[in-house]
Amino acid sequence: MNQPLIIGIAGGTGSGKTTVTYKILERLDISKVAVIEHDAYYKDITSFNGRQPSEINFDHPDALESSLLIEHLHNLKRGETIHHPIYDFKTYTRLKDTIVIPPRNIIIIEGILIFAEKELRDLMDIKIYVDTDADERLLRRLRRDLIERGRNIESIIIQYNSTVKPMHLEFVEPSKRWADVIIPKGGENKVAIDMVAAKIKEMLRTIDLLAKEIP
Repeated sequence: MNQPLIIGIAGGTGSGKTTVTYKILERLDISKVAVIEHDAYYKDITSFNGRQPSEINFDHPDALESSLLIEHLHNLKRGETIHHPIYDFKTYTRLKDTIVIPPRNIIIIEGILIFAEKELRDLMDIKIYVDTDADERLLRRLRRDLIERGRNIESIIIQYNSTVKPMHLEFVEPSKRWADVIIPKGGENKVAIDMVAAKIKEMLRTIDLLAKEIP
């Protein structure tokens, strides 16, 4: 198989990265695409030397095992299958089960900090940043953490003020400068999503044509 096209989709917490990802998927042949979530590579709570979740900065790059993600991307580029981890946000642990991901023509990586790691972003052919108003992002995070992750409002607000907002300003917002495309308004921006999907299809066609020319 040809070298896969690797696409990174970054943006602040609650910016609509997942929505943009799946809006792009709707415009592609999904059988040719694998989606990898950087959040799944959070280190297990046992890796933090007995510290409690409230003592850990989960919005810092060091909280993620990006080295494993980089290794997995190299494996996929070589045409090898990977075992994508599954992270339980309620217990802050990695499950024993994994998701088997075979090589695909398109690899989409999604996460708030994927552009903060040079070795990681250097593997990407297209870098997309989803830019959404801070108030809207906070409301979305509140909704997600309350419903999906079993948190309470007080803990969410404390975490937002102590780590989420400062780390966004230190790592996430500055990483916007590495983006090839910035999508304002997230999944609502149909024009931008259509343009990105069209560019992906064009690049895939070029890769296929070059591969056919090689004897």
